[in-house]
Amino acid sequence: MKDSQLKDRVEKAIRQFWSVREDQGKRQGKKSDKDRGTRSKVTGGRQLDGFTQLFCELCQDAGVQEDSIRIGTKEVILPGFFRPTKRWDLIVVVDNCLLAVIELKSQLGSLGNNANNRAEEAIGNAHDFWTAYREGAFKPSPRPWLGYLFLLEDSEKSNAPVKVDEPHFKVFPEFKDASYVDRYSILCRKLLRERMYDAAALILSVPNSTANGEFSEPEPEATISRFTKSLVAHVSTNIN
Repeated sequence: MKDSQLKDRVEKAIRQFWSVREDQGKRQGKKSDKDRGTRSKVTGGRQLDGFTQLFCELCQDAGVQEDSIRIGTKEVILPGFFRPTKRWDLIVVVDNCLLAVIELKSQLGSLGNNANNRAEEAIGNAHDFWTAYREGAFKPSPRPWLGYLFLLEDSEKSNAPVKVDEPHFKVFPEFKDASYVDRYSILCRKLLRERMYDAAALILSVPNSTANGEFSEPEPEATISRFTKSLVAHVSTNIN
């Protein structure tokens, strides 16, 4: 897929993300007071289905049969090492071998409360996955491909410097006065350099970008182009 085509597909996925999110907020807001506000927009799920569909199509274009790509709720469960199972967003299983696994996440609002949680999830999931692989959980699979995509709101708050507390020891200098955008850029870069993920993509989108789906990518090492090229290369190489 050409870069121009990929950009169009990502914009379409982002428009779908915001549209689904707003629709869920309206529907759930009518059903229950406890789901009003931001929470109502994140309890419905399926907001990142546009990206899931994109990756499904890329895998099929690379030669994977449609029934080898799993996206259903119970179809994406894999064994863990520190826990019994983990539900991913997309997995590819060809001839009983685990070929690729993708995790999709987003962060909108509540940045201060959830940024560390998202980092802990990304690190913990990767560590659990690779330990399970090392211990033979996915036999007879060769080394699978693991990808992580993160959609973050592009707002004044996400771009503003954030103070860090240092009551006992100094934080690493890259975190000093870093915004949440900077923090997620650092996270994705370090996840890649520590080889916890084979590819990562960090995408910024202005809230409610339902009209044009415009996006930006703050981390050169974690772009959607690098992500998709790595995925396609791995898949096409390992099914032939």
